[in-house]
Amino acid sequence: MIWPIVILCILLAGIFYMRMKERADSDREEPDTGSAILDFGRAYPEEAIRAIHATADEKAYFVRLHDGKAGFMAAHGNHFVCHLVEAGKVNVSDAPSGSGLSVHFADFAYLDGVYEFISPAVAAEVSLWLLGSFNPHSDFRAFQAN
Repeated sequence: MIWPIVILCILLAGIFYMRMKERADSDREEPDTGSAILDFGRAYPEEAIRAIHATADEKAYFVRLHDGKAGFMAAHGNHFVCHLVEAGKVNVSDAPSGSGLSVHFADFAYLDGVYEFISPAVAAEVSLWLLGSFNPHSDFRAFQAN
């Protein structure tokens, strides 16, 4: 008489486990711009984001910061790997598609890759951020003064 009760309890526990697992999977969301901003703020609380652009697949985000610096975030599960790009530590070239960038981070090579954007204009703007064209302390001003 005890075996039917044990089997019934095991079946109910299995059904309960499957429902909870299904609910947890449905609650798990893909990373988005809001969570990218929050993760970057946690990683670099002293940096203020001025503008942000996502890649076409929204797996990576490039940010322009208040003082002309740039940042990068790559989706890693439900969170982001955040990186503050330092001057002279990144190489950028255009991707064959025309709307993307091939980026090489000298200090974080595992973030290297080809990042596609929704338009060539966005890719061009991000490349300017990465190359430091918006840095108010760049050598370009000193070159113009001569």
